[in-house]
Amino acid sequence: MQTVRHWVLRFNDAGAAGLLTGKAPGPQPRLAEHHRVALRQIVEEGPIPAVHGVVRWRIIDLLQWLWDEFRVSVSKQTLSRELRALGFRKLSARPRHHAKDPDAAEAFKKTSPPCWRRSQRRRLPASP
Repeated sequence: MQTVRHWVLRFNDAGAAGLLTGKAPGPQPRLAEHHRVALRQIVEEGPIPAVHGVVRWRIIDLLQWLWDEFRVSVSKQTLSRELRALGFRKLSARPRHHAKDPDAAEAFKKTSPPCWRRSQRRRLPASP
């Protein structure tokens, strides 16, 4: 519950319009602009396996990098939203079974004869 003093201060600052209830400002974003710039740069460059210990970036890896680099803690959802706002999308390779044999798959495929064939050319008898 707001105190009367608060209402008086709002009226003194903005007049009658200051008494209207507006949208609450909400919490301050955890990632500042310099965090976003560094995040964009490291995602575009990709991880260095010897340094970062991974061969591709995952959200959890980027969360750890943010903590190690800036001591900023955000949730997976927040970081995912930030990455999408920066123009990045999640891409993943199509999974392959470890025991798949390409030769067996090729042999298993059905081969059907073509449904139409060219008609043979007829030779006209030689004229006498």
